[in-house]
Amino acid sequence: MPTLEFIRSEIERMRSQIGRQRKEILQLQRASIGTASAEALLARMQAKVDQLVAQRDEMKSTVPREKKTRVLGGRKW
Repeated sequence: MPTLEFIRSEIERMRSQIGRQRKEILQLQRASIGTASAEALLARMQAKVDQLVAQRDEMKSTVPREKKTRVLGGRKW
């Protein structure tokens, strides 16, 4: 089972790939080149990211939260 940190890094990596892919699609569209296969790939990549986000959220809910420590001399709102 992958760790929470691995899933977070994978989400970040895939989001940057999706951004690059979107830019490439725009370039292809400007050059009047068909983008159907690239858009299908983009949709699959986005679905994978959505799946990883759901998995991350599920893992976050099962991990016990650490107690927040107060800073000495901090503000009291």
